[in-house]
Amino acid sequence: MFTTVLVANRGEIACRVIGTLRRLGIRSIAVYSEVDRHAKHVTMADAAVRIENYLDSAAIVGAARRTGAEAIHPGYGFLSENADFARECATAGIVFIGPGTRALETMGDKIRAKNEVARHGVPVIPGIAEPGLSDEQLIDAAESVGYPLLIKPSAGGGGKGMTVVEHESELAGALAASRRVARAGFGDDTLFLERLVSMPRHIEVQVLADAYGTVLYLGERECSLQRRHQKIVEEAPSVLLDEVTRARIGEAACEVARSVQYTGAGTVEFLVSNDAPDEFYFMEMNTRLQVEHPVTEMVTGVDLVEWQLRISAGEPLTLEQHDIVLHGHAIEVRLYAENPARGFLPATGTVIAVEEPSGEGVRVDSALIDGLEVTSHYDPMLGKVIAWGRDRGQALARLDTALAATTVLGVHTNLEFLRALIADPEVRAGHLDTGLIERMLGGIRFRGVDDVALAAAALHVHAQRWRDGSPWKQPTGWRVGEHRANRYSFALGVAESVEVFVTGSPDRAVVRIGDGPELPAGFGGGGLEFDGGVHALKIAQAGDSIWVSEHGIACEVVLRDRARQLADHRATLSRPEGAVDPDVRAPMPGTVVAVNVSTGDTVEAGQVLLTVEAMKMEHKMLASLAGVVTITIHPGDLVRLDQVVARIEPHEGAHHEQ
Repeated sequence: MFTTVLVANRGEIACRVIGTLRRLGIRSIAVYSEVDRHAKHVTMADAAVRIENYLDSAAIVGAARRTGAEAIHPGYGFLSENADFARECATAGIVFIGPGTRALETMGDKIRAKNEVARHGVPVIPGIAEPGLSDEQLIDAAESVGYPLLIKPSAGGGGKGMTVVEHESELAGALAASRRVARAGFGDDTLFLERLVSMPRHIEVQVLADAYGTVLYLGERECSLQRRHQKIVEEAPSVLLDEVTRARIGEAACEVARSVQYTGAGTVEFLVSNDAPDEFYFMEMNTRLQVEHPVTEMVTGVDLVEWQLRISAGEPLTLEQHDIVLHGHAIEVRLYAENPARGFLPATGTVIAVEEPSGEGVRVDSALIDGLEVTSHYDPMLGKVIAWGRDRGQALARLDTALAATTVLGVHTNLEFLRALIADPEVRAGHLDTGLIERMLGGIRFRGVDDVALAAAALHVHAQRWRDGSPWKQPTGWRVGEHRANRYSFALGVAESVEVFVTGSPDRAVVRIGDGPELPAGFGGGGLEFDGGVHALKIAQAGDSIWVSEHGIACEVVLRDRARQLADHRATLSRPEGAVDPDVRAPMPGTVVAVNVSTGDTVEAGQVLLTVEAMKMEHKMLASLAGVVTITIHPGDLVRLDQVVARIEPHEGAHHEQ
């Protein structure tokens, strides 16, 4: 076994790998960029080396040599499926903890992979999969594939660059966008087309293979709950498969691994028809550890990272297929830095308060710590919450309890959405497919800034001023005659606001929100007492942002000082009441990757003006009304959330209302 291993990754997967290294008594080396100087994985490791970029293979190999690491664990993403990096490691005499270069190269190219496994009798999805096809050639071939179809990058994974095309008229634009994403994300813009399978379920099989010919499957994972081809919830085993199909799909996965002499831990992904669960089609093989590997570990009791290490160190598998028994049920959800109420756009910020759940059957893999800077440079996943139960019902109940006990303040997350998702009747019943989330989204109403959050934020600010110490600054509202209420102004959006009036002390006050009634409120032993109810809240503040969380559901309440109130007022004076805002604002922080118009151009409402990319996701920004556009940014510029990137002067005499 190795004595020192370098972990060439960041975030929760780096922490996860370091945990197993620590348990096995192996010295761990972390690498970190300047952004991650104070990250959790850096403090967990026995030593750490600063690098400029997690994709700088030479720097990572150099760090391994300087620290005496005999092996490098690449985690997932970054260099984990890079055959050139594996060769660099071998040249330096360092073990790459992963499969051989043949497996990496074949399975890293989805076109080659599809053709290879088809030769070994594994069923594949109909489509056109040939290397080097131009957009024109793909458009010509699309008719034979049929609509709707799916564009897929040949390199990479994680759903990035995958685009559903319903009609022929959409194909040319979708190909251009997919190539841009693939080129930026994987350095390879090769594309291919597949028939879109309606109502599909995404089932993947975990395999382990040693260098002595033993290949095992460790059951399957159901990964059908996705948004934009990105997995959100994963569970093991799948409720769809019976024991006969489980064995068949497991053997097919092993055959895929054998086709490229695979070694280590890998995952073979299949599409399974919801209407015919005994039919399955190979999609791809991920030649690395998967984000969702914990659910397999929890139902099998096998530490996959440990076996990655042992196999890479030359040890044979001591397990046999009959040793792999699935116990109970496990479900995992991915915690993302994103704002569901704003169309799930990526979110950035500084984490100012964290509480993670614990308890029987609960596991958390995360890199969350107070002070964590969530930037637009990396994937928005912050961590994973996993629950195990004797059956699926108990696993779901434990997971919901765990999410309710999770607090993340300072950056928007999808926690509220996750709780709503696993409470959905279709999810509870196990009626899953890859389109379910998109169909159910219209029925979800996110909390937003409600009266409880406003009362809590106002009392929080009120309490700070109450504790000031100076009798002249305390907000008692004292004056001769009736006491005056203290007014606190909060922003509800770019141009919306509300005033909250507080009279009395923080523990015994009267609160009035806007023109509403006066209601009793105060901070007591059980939390916020408001309007006859008691709310167990978590509250934290950073600058003007006050974060309020209840049962895992958080919202941001922004305090408006006098300067912001005046600025907001001036902005409303520049246009008639009810008119569309002529300013086009960035919906998320990120990088401008394309500008489609120039200053002085005449645009129509709904026309694409530019594209912003953040956390490996593109967002097209549209004209809010027809008129003459002024562009204030250029390709490559970094933009802030709500930054004005364009302004549209409406045509003379036109009247556009919201």
